[in-house]
Amino acid sequence: MRKYEIMYILSPKLDENDIKKITTNINSIFTKEGKILVSEIESELKNLAYSIQKFDRGFYNNLVVETNQKTINEFNRIANITEEIIRFIVLKKEDK
Repeated sequence: MRKYEIMYILSPKLDENDIKKITTNINSIFTKEGKILVSEIESELKNLAYSIQKFDRGFYNNLVVETNQKTINEFNRIANITEEIIRFIVLKKEDK
């Protein structure tokens, strides 16, 4: 298994309950198959460097996970079909 850092931005129109529901859903992708959720940074509303889908702000979420490529592919699939996720990126962390 490899370590990945995942950052995704949620729509600023969401309320606290919606954010919690989406982050729980995303986290369950990594925890349901015994994959390791190394760290999670709570949602924080920040200004975007440039507009994304006509939004100037968004809720930033950051995860570090230890998992396999199949689980990353599942995250990509879910993130692409979740309208509330306006942008995401997955980075493979190098082993030291």
